[in-house]
Amino acid sequence: MIASGTTSPAVLEQLQRRSADPKRRIVFTGATVVTMDPRTGVLHDADLLVEGDEITAIGPGLCRDGAVVVDVTGMILSPGFVDTHRHAWETQLRRIMPDVDDLGAYVMSTLAGHATVYRPTDMYTGTKLAALTAIDGGITCMLDFSHNSRTPEHSDAAVQALIDTGIRGVHASMGPHFGHWDKQWPGDLVRLMDTYFSGDDDLLTLRLAALATDETAGPALAYGPELARTAKELGIGVSVDAVFGASSLKAIGHWAKDGILGADVTLIHATGLTREAWRAIGESGTTIALAPTSDAQIGLESAVPAIDEALSVGVRPGLSIDVEVALASDMFTQMRALHAIQRMRAVNAGYVTGQQPARITTHDVLDFATLQGARTNGLADVTGSLTVGKKADLLVIAAEDLNNMPLNDAVGTVVLGSDARNIQAVLINGDVRKWNGQVLGVDLPALRDEVHASRAHVLQIPAV
Repeated sequence: MIASGTTSPAVLEQLQRRSADPKRRIVFTGATVVTMDPRTGVLHDADLLVEGDEITAIGPGLCRDGAVVVDVTGMILSPGFVDTHRHAWETQLRRIMPDVDDLGAYVMSTLAGHATVYRPTDMYTGTKLAALTAIDGGITCMLDFSHNSRTPEHSDAAVQALIDTGIRGVHASMGPHFGHWDKQWPGDLVRLMDTYFSGDDDLLTLRLAALATDETAGPALAYGPELARTAKELGIGVSVDAVFGASSLKAIGHWAKDGILGADVTLIHATGLTREAWRAIGESGTTIALAPTSDAQIGLESAVPAIDEALSVGVRPGLSIDVEVALASDMFTQMRALHAIQRMRAVNAGYVTGQQPARITTHDVLDFATLQGARTNGLADVTGSLTVGKKADLLVIAAEDLNNMPLNDAVGTVVLGSDARNIQAVLINGDVRKWNGQVLGVDLPALRDEVHASRAHVLQIPAV
């Protein structure tokens, strides 16, 4: 049982022993349940039942017959966070350029430089490290915008890393910007679909990744009718990165005219766009992935996350991490940054004009980080809220730890008070991935050696 903030090894042993049983029942009891389902809201002193990989009941006093009972009194149950855009292969280069303030500097250092020497094994290591870190921080679903697919083997390695970590992984495949590569993309998407995404493993999803324009890497990687046709034929969604500025405005106009915007398309960043472009986005139901710290810290176009613009046309965006070469790895940082930036701008506008724009709330940013992120990744029916019938992707958050006690407002505690140390347990698809504050199945010394060896190869330095 989980009691007084400590997760019992005995309960974990029961859960792991019965993990292969499709009829396994787990009852989490006594929690404050932040469902993020607008029909249910927040439930106090409630139970949640998981059967197999699904949530099958939420409410007080659920039947415990034959179930593994996990006492989470004094804790919060929350949906797992959903990351809508992360370049996971770069993770062994974490914070290598923490003060980068120019997109061009990132592009030339990372994409034109380090990326060109990556081997499949480096793709695997970076993606695995990103996924394990995501799980540690409560991200149960991660879209890996994998834009260094130099060979089929590079793509295979990135997908295998998602499989091996047990995260709900979205592999968004794209060819590299610079350097030698096999030119197998996008044709290789067919092979990837047949190899990894045509079976019963509903933890994996395939998407086509592209750039907004041909400015940086040429027309082959730029979204347009041909790539849209490829995605439609495969029945997969599209994630479009680097959507900002004048050239993207022109591209959005073409996409709207060509009818290739829509709910299965995600535009990433979306800073510095006009009202006309936003109107096309809103009318088409196109989804948006914001990267709050990336926009602000690196200075992408206006450097202001486009939250007000998105909400003005009825788009509730997902949130994303982007690049760990310069940014934080966790969703708490993204929620807090967006919450602070938007409210600062609203108050400042009122100070100048005397008219007070609406301010977003902690509930809004948690919605963006969970349910809207799932919708953005095309998985709203699968994850993103604690809803009967959805997969059991959930967090157990210690609400009475030193930095959280006493629990007064559950949503506020998740967004403003918590961090990875408070996440006592993470379940993905009903399987335990973190327990008693530790990610399971990780040989940390071996992983450290693997990461350092990969970094040494990429940077051409001695391994440490």
